[in-house]
Amino acid sequence: MFENFNQPVINLGKQFADSALKAQQLALNNFEQVANLQLKALETRVNATFEFLGEAAEVRDFDGVKAIWPKGFALVKESGEQLFATSQEAMGHTVKTSEAISQLIKTQVETANDSIVKPATKAKAAK
Repeated sequence: MFENFNQPVINLGKQFADSALKAQQLALNNFEQVANLQLKALETRVNATFEFLGEAAEVRDFDGVKAIWPKGFALVKESGEQLFATSQEAMGHTVKTSEAISQLIKTQVETANDSIVKPATKAKAAK
């Protein structure tokens, strides 16, 4: 009698472990994608900033300051826009990963219901 109950529970435990590994893999892949995305954005912003600082270091008079001032504002504007775009893209990756993980959880709950709860309910009704 206990074998009828133990085997489905053992199988369910294995499925939970497999799903946990899949969820961990999805989360790590998301982390890798987001980190690469942020590193690329950081690299472009650092390069643009050093380019601007190189130009600013060559300024020797007030006319040079007036000429470089709009470039400084443009650099800040571009940095803000890229920060926003990068965060939006990272959020998109994270949402897709969350949806995939929630689908795994939903599948596990349905599997548990089919393999444990329904047979137990039938066995109880048979008594």
